[in-house]
Amino acid sequence: MARNLNRMVDTMTYDGLISGLTPEAKVKGVTIRKLGTAATLVRGTILAKSSGTGGDGKFVVLGTTAGSNETLTADCILADDIEVGTAADVNAAVYDMGCFDPEKLTVASSYTITEADKDVLRERGIYLAAKSAN
Repeated sequence: MARNLNRMVDTMTYDGLISGLTPEAKVKGVTIRKLGTAATLVRGTILAKSSGTGGDGKFVVLGTTAGSNETLTADCILADDIEVGTAADVNAAVYDMGCFDPEKLTVASSYTITEADKDVLRERGIYLAAKSAN
């Protein structure tokens, strides 16, 4: 019986989110806070961690308005698209280390990534650098 062991099974489209091999991209799991209006958060969304006396340790899109006595700090990057509803928090895979193209990242629509955000991400092992033309 002859078997075809050399055939294309699938293809992959490179989205350009990861722009370098150093530092190595590392993934962890986090809990994303439920939303007021259900939405799909896309791969490459920068998430902020909720802390402070009003914080809950969950994650929201960077640029979300902080609640009373809550501090939201840039922390990680969403690894895959995910549906977030209004009824329950969701678990998601995020990058907590790696080199990413800043042009491929997403934040809240009315927000612009600040130098302070970039510094905090860098402290956590997330570097922003456009992919070289080479």
